[in-house]
Amino acid sequence: MNQMASVVNMIFLRSVLLFTSLAHTQNTVVFQPSYLTTTGTSVTALLLGNTEDVSVYVTTVSPSNTTGSIGPSSCEAEATQWTLTMEQVGKTYIQFQLRLDRSLLLCGENETETDCCPKPLCVLETLQVSACVGSTPQASMLIQAKIHALLVPTNAVSENSTVIPNQVYQPLGSCPCDLTFRACDVRCCCDMDCSSEDLKLFVSHCLPGPFGGQLSTNPDYQCSVQSSENSPDWFPFLCVNSPPENNPYLGLFYQGDTIPFKPGPSFQMPALSAPVPVISYIQGSPIFTLNDQFFTIPQMVLGRCVNNAPVAFLNNFEVNCVTLLRSCPTAPPLQTQAEDLMIQVKNGQGGDVMVDVIDEVAVDLSPFISSTDAVASLDNGLVCENVTLALYYKFYWKENGITSITMTRTVGTITLSKSVALTTRYSAEFLNGEFPGERNSGNPGYQVGRPVIAGDLDLLDNNTGSIQRTLINLWKPVSDGLCSTVETKPILFGENSTSGCLLHVSRQNLTQCSLLRETVTSLQSALVTAMYVAKRGNPDPLMLTDWVNISYITQNSSTLMEDSPGSCYGIPSHQHIHVWSLITGTKDGIPQRDILSLQVNFSLSSWALDCGGGDASPCVDMMETQLFPITSSVTFINIPINTGPPKTRFQINFTEYDCNRNDVCWPELAFPITKYYTGEPYSQSLAKGLILVFFFITASILGTPWRQIRQAWN
Repeated sequence: MNQMASVVNMIFLRSVLLFTSLAHTQNTVVFQPSYLTTTGTSVTALLLGNTEDVSVYVTTVSPSNTTGSIGPSSCEAEATQWTLTMEQVGKTYIQFQLRLDRSLLLCGENETETDCCPKPLCVLETLQVSACVGSTPQASMLIQAKIHALLVPTNAVSENSTVIPNQVYQPLGSCPCDLTFRACDVRCCCDMDCSSEDLKLFVSHCLPGPFGGQLSTNPDYQCSVQSSENSPDWFPFLCVNSPPENNPYLGLFYQGDTIPFKPGPSFQMPALSAPVPVISYIQGSPIFTLNDQFFTIPQMVLGRCVNNAPVAFLNNFEVNCVTLLRSCPTAPPLQTQAEDLMIQVKNGQGGDVMVDVIDEVAVDLSPFISSTDAVASLDNGLVCENVTLALYYKFYWKENGITSITMTRTVGTITLSKSVALTTRYSAEFLNGEFPGERNSGNPGYQVGRPVIAGDLDLLDNNTGSIQRTLINLWKPVSDGLCSTVETKPILFGENSTSGCLLHVSRQNLTQCSLLRETVTSLQSALVTAMYVAKRGNPDPLMLTDWVNISYITQNSSTLMEDSPGSCYGIPSHQHIHVWSLITGTKDGIPQRDILSLQVNFSLSSWALDCGGGDASPCVDMMETQLFPITSSVTFINIPINTGPPKTRFQINFTEYDCNRNDVCWPELAFPITKYYTGEPYSQSLAKGLILVFFFITASILGTPWRQIRQAWN
């Protein structure tokens, strides 16, 4: 009985403690977040909970020298260099903002003004924000501020001359990652179209390797590689002394002409305006609105669509968000107003730009909804007008700022009879300069993962032809995978792929085989509409030699195709694309591939209804349908460079002198007199090599090793 009583008392005590804890939790407040680090001049956070009669104080704190911890919260006002503003957003939370109330300009040598930064690290302090009810602290938040001074140029930089390098002695194309004509490519640090301000945006994220313009160092056989301290005895006799201009890749990638320098007046000095503290954008930094809020667009975060996701500078994206729609939307992002989308955005250079909104009305709603019941005209249906279906943003940038923003909004009217899946589309594209440039797929050879470029011939007025670019596509099933809602995707170089969609076919359709074949043929032909494919990744639209004809394999019309009741033969249900590529050169060991040929052919199949499995309704009902697949695929075939006779068993097994499969390569010991050395004619290199061998033997006999052997012998 005593044990039973003690258990009952313990349960009662725990119940009282739990009730007290819950009651206390409802009256507490917390900061969200509780700790953050800032490098800017403003900080925004939230205070959640019962915010009635709550006051917020800001104090400057420092960790203890003995324990390293921060002291207790203070409910007394303290004078700091930060200005606190609060706004009651809801019943249960307050939004407050701290803004630095001082200048971030660096002090000059003879500066007497105190409101400036004496050193580059201008602000380094820890702030404690306390929420108090009366004089009792309820919650606290720590902010670590680390802000550097703002550096501005003191005078204008003027160049009165431009050095144009001699294009004859350029060892390669000046910049392999320069893929956009007359525009700065992101992360391409050797792009001549990028200014010094552009390079500061992504100087720490340059493309590595040869495609980023970083050439390899001098080879080991160069005489200038090893110094006299650590070089072996034989090195001066066998090294190669060749200037950097004598490069084996000379002119391999370069195609173009020089731009003459036009002299101008050098005595004009542009006047600089007064320095204004601004937020300079770099790659990956968030874009701010005029009221210091994040500029947001719905994006995919951790596999889910987030309506208010910040937009990062120079980061393109394209997302599709699926929403189960049961009633007409009344709030963003599915219901938007044009005036609400015309947001003023900071341009990163002290000014602002406004979003220019262009409205479009979608007539065909099949790409956005997956249920045909949603678009049916029903008398008892719910009509939703001006539903936002897509938002396409284009950001035009130059240097470290934004010049303009255009947004195309697509709206439509949906009639609901039940819940449907609505697919909304959002995208952001950053374009350098005033107009978008044509995106290439390599420079010059195709890069793996880039779209294959195709085109059609457009005859000009002077009977000259120009190729208009287009793409070769495959099926890209979405939602239910039906051909009525399917999308397309471009084929990417070097990546084999197979995709398809499903087509509803009834017994009535199988009685009209000619019409069914024409329908499937038109669906497949819409994937490849071009007549030419580009050989390289940077084709010239005016040079027909940069393009190859696409060959289409048509079926033999003399083949008899007999159709029977309930089945159709000769349906082009599968389209296969063969792409043959060839390595035409290398760049620091990286092959450059060109497209040699592209062939499109169709595989014919027979379609008949399947009435097995206990479901015979498709064979009885003329309008009952079954799903039949329509597929497309692409295969890339690499043509080997060396197509000589097959190797013998001796050549396969004997690897002692094979430099590709052995760590020690003896033929390279006499590199100047072998066929691998192409710096000069073979006869001259052989004669000079024999002279070097004679000097080497003479030095060995008369040198230190022979003298030591002779002394040991005596």
